[in-house]
Amino acid sequence: MSALLTVSGVSKTFGGLQALSDVSLQVNAGEIFGLIGPNGAGKTTLFNALTGLYTVDRGEIRLEGVRLDGRKPHEVLKAGLARTFQNIRLFAEMTALENVLVGRHARTRSGVLGAVLRLPATRSEEADSRARAHALLERVGIAQHAQRLAKNLPYGDQRRLEIARALASEPTLLALDEPAAGMNKAERSALRDLLLQLQADGLTLLLIEHDVKLVMGLCSRLAVLDYGVKIAEGTPDVVSRDPKVVAAYLGDEAL
Repeated sequence: MSALLTVSGVSKTFGGLQALSDVSLQVNAGEIFGLIGPNGAGKTTLFNALTGLYTVDRGEIRLEGVRLDGRKPHEVLKAGLARTFQNIRLFAEMTALENVLVGRHARTRSGVLGAVLRLPATRSEEADSRARAHALLERVGIAQHAQRLAKNLPYGDQRRLEIARALASEPTLLALDEPAAGMNKAERSALRDLLLQLQADGLTLLLIEHDVKLVMGLCSRLAVLDYGVKIAEGTPDVVSRDPKVVAAYLGDEAL
């Protein structure tokens, strides 16, 4: 498998706190790659560095060979890396459909002039965006809620809506920060099926998740962070039996 995302020697400090220390990993095209570790291990910090929310102190981040470190979040998005957040960040007063349309913005070309004059190309692009947004709501299983305000959706559906909005940017790599957080057993099962379908459709996924059974069952490979340091990487079977991982994170949940 070819490397899609390459993280090389990435370090990040906040004052005197070393949040990431010389972290390197590789995510291959077409796989679901897991990033696990205890709270405060640096997982979300790494996600923020990948997506341009944080600048790194040292190291490189490349997507399909293109440098991402030092780029703004909207530039990272256009390069093909989209994400969801640990704490849901939807536009609460907008409908589900409108939230997904916001995600389409990275792939639209019409400018202000076209929108004001209602040029044919602009109208055609808007119609295409709406059709794609409806299709994505269908894909994640919440098409029936297209006209509901995001704030009125059940929690699990809000999580799905955030995935649909990220997919609207047509990413090559989708980074998911605890997508199963707060979900019940049935919702987790449906999420697992959705992520496997996205992988089958050719999308590469990078996943932070505290549900050990879910992440071990989904991911072909995992990396484990602890205090900002990568302490293990490999298949779920290898990682789950690593003494450092058991001591730092898995404990009695080790397989």
